[in-house]
Amino acid sequence: MDPLDRLEATIRARRDAAEPGSSYVASLFAKGRPKIAQKVGEEATETVIAALAEPDKLASEAADLVFHLLVLLADAGLGLDDVRAELARREGVSGHDEKASR
Repeated sequence: MDPLDRLEATIRARRDAAEPGSSYVASLFAKGRPKIAQKVGEEATETVIAALAEPDKLASEAADLVFHLLVLLADAGLGLDDVRAELARREGVSGHDEKASR
């Protein structure tokens, strides 16, 4: 199993069974979508800062961003398969054309 698929499964398991006091993931779900979305925003900002000022930290910050994005997707009832399907739908479509269609 791919590491991202394993992480997604772990996030879903902790959402459904872990106590907020014993699991960071469960604590995020307990705080709700606004807090989860805030964390995604914070991690996105940290990723941008790393890209521009601390490239040696970029992979680590990107991992934090992906982790929190997976938590947000799970909270919305979505997952990597949904993202894969959307990327497949866009395959072969110009980025400019895809953006104009929204």
